Amino acid sequence: MACTSCHIDATNNTPAHTTPDNHDPRWRRALWVALVVNAAMFVVELWAGLQADSVSLLADAVDFAGDAANYALSLAVLGLALSWRSRAALLKGVCMLGYGVFVLLKAGWVLHIGAVPEPLTMGVVGFIALLANTGVAVLLYRFRSGDANMRSVWLCTRNDALSNVAVMLAAAGVFGTGSAWPDLAVAAVMATLALSAGWQVVRQARAELTGVPLPPRPDGHGHAH
Repeated sequence: MACTSCHIDATNNTPAHTTPDNHDPRWRRALWVALVVNAAMFVVELWAGLQADSVSLLADAVDFAGDAANYALSLAVLGLALSWRSRAALLKGVCMLGYGVFVLLKAGWVLHIGAVPEPLTMGVVGFIALLANTGVAVLLYRFRSGDANMRSVWLCTRNDALSNVAVMLAAAGVFGTGSAWPDLAVAAVMATLALSAGWQVVRQARAELTGVPLPPRPDGHGHAH
């Protein structure tokens, strides 16, 4: 994968509650589209992952389910005070951390039993998921620099698109080697992405709730990792 770092990169000190995008009707529409797409892809990837014995597909399916819940939660707190949006982001960050732990445990179990996934299903479904997430990412791109709640939505979508590319690469690796290792390696990277992004969202949400800003990164561009 080209990028495995998921950092909060706000580059100014403007309070999140002054960001007009929270009341932009395009934000609400984008969330509804993202919710429907992610719920549908959860069903598709769950079925495909079970059929193909692929940890990376199952991991991506669980991620789609989590994202659908995240979008629903974002819609529920839309228009509420910053403190409520930050609490929603905090919950989503914790869920992202939990997802990362789940994927690592699942990969360990599959490694133990020695199952090998079916690469064709992995590749085809991974490509369909990539198209779905790319479309959602385009819708959400304009809102990537908002408060922690909006930022967490963007991070989830960006990570999903990167994960879909990785699933396709894993499918090629499984096909070429006849081994489960490419699938397990990608699942581990997806778990790392989730843990990294979840920690960043939790940190920003806590900073918004306490009113204590995060320290600047060493390069001077936004928050520290």
